[in-house]
Amino acid sequence: MDLFEHRLSRDKSWAPLAERMRPRSLDEIVGQRELLAPGRFFARALTSDRLPSMILWGPPGSGKTTLAQLIAQHTKAEFVPFSAVLGGVKEIREIVALAQRRLAELSRRTVLFVDEIHRFNKSQQDAFLPHVERGIITLVGATTENPSFSLNHALLSRCRVLVLQSLGEEELLELLRRALHEPKRGLGQLGLELDDAVLRRIARSADGDARAALNLLESAALYVQETQSETLAEGDWDSFLENHTVRYDREGEEHYNVVSALIKSMRGSDPDAAIYWMTRMLEGGEDPLFILRRIVIFAAEDVSNADPQALGVAISALQAFQAVGLPEGVLPMAQAVTYLACAPKSNSAMMAYLRARKAVQEHGALPVPAHIRNAPTSLLKQLGYGRNYKYPHNFSGHYVRDEYLPEALRGARFYRPSANGFEAEIAGRLDGLRATPEPEDDLPSKTKPS
Repeated sequence: MDLFEHRLSRDKSWAPLAERMRPRSLDEIVGQRELLAPGRFFARALTSDRLPSMILWGPPGSGKTTLAQLIAQHTKAEFVPFSAVLGGVKEIREIVALAQRRLAELSRRTVLFVDEIHRFNKSQQDAFLPHVERGIITLVGATTENPSFSLNHALLSRCRVLVLQSLGEEELLELLRRALHEPKRGLGQLGLELDDAVLRRIARSADGDARAALNLLESAALYVQETQSETLAEGDWDSFLENHTVRYDREGEEHYNVVSALIKSMRGSDPDAAIYWMTRMLEGGEDPLFILRRIVIFAAEDVSNADPQALGVAISALQAFQAVGLPEGVLPMAQAVTYLACAPKSNSAMMAYLRARKAVQEHGALPVPAHIRNAPTSLLKQLGYGRNYKYPHNFSGHYVRDEYLPEALRGARFYRPSANGFEAEIAGRLDGLRATPEPEDDLPSKTKPS
């Protein structure tokens, strides 16, 4: 760090409010009470300066960089910040070489903080492994992505994962009030008065992100100054909030969490929750066709024969959206989601497939019974293909008891209809068919005509 950078790091009067208000001690941190409570792992590691390699995993604005800076303040080791966005393996090698010299010549450890560590691909992450394992560096990584998916298993197994949570509304309110009235680092010198209704609106709009909340507060303060108003009225809200969007990561864990919430809400027959999660995805910029594909899958997997119209409703919604596009295309989507949420549920068809698949895997390619084989040639007929096949349409009710499964699977019941919706009728019909007496053997007139 040169003299200019050193001066900038100490003088934060030029910095955004979120940077100026960054906590300088554990006591100043708002939220993360479970993680930072006295006697818990992080507090003990920080005070004893015995930090293992760790991954700080949490959503934007939850305090990952703040915790890293507190580590820098408390550790006697050399603290080296590094961004996975700006650097690569070459820079890592240079840092490790300096760390080796520092350890050998000064007996001083190196804590390497890697922000957005998920930006490194798996081969780049491998560059850390030997140095973490040998203790040349203590790795502290920060990520918004699920480490189980974004980090190498070998690297992850050598690190302690600390999970940070989004801040709650009351926690954000505490942070906003502090920033509004703090005289040196905050906005206290401006003498602004924003009532709690406005601060609560800011907190809700921030989606649990402390940085976003402070940025919105700073925007509100600037608006009040520019308009020479005494305060910010509710009616002025959209003037500085017009570019705010719902937090939603189309490629990260939040993407999978929200689509999971949509599916589970429909499966749980809650149309209100289902339409909320669908709207969250759309407002966050999700591809509507992705949502519609999930709706089609849900109709076949979770409603199925309990309401045979469900799949048709889902397919129709997909086709309707493709025909009209946005914004009107959300209407058939909303219809499909609410219909499927309210429909009777059954996963019997999916379970039938899974049972049949297991039988195929366990028994292999069992031979087709001779009487239901195709017999297009005289040779095949001589070999008994199709012999004694009973043609159901020649029998009363267009049904006759016969065996269609391979001999090794006789009597197997893969499809077990539920008692829900239309599937209850299917179950009753199958019970009735299975109770039908077996036909007599001497009924040549009732075989399929050649």
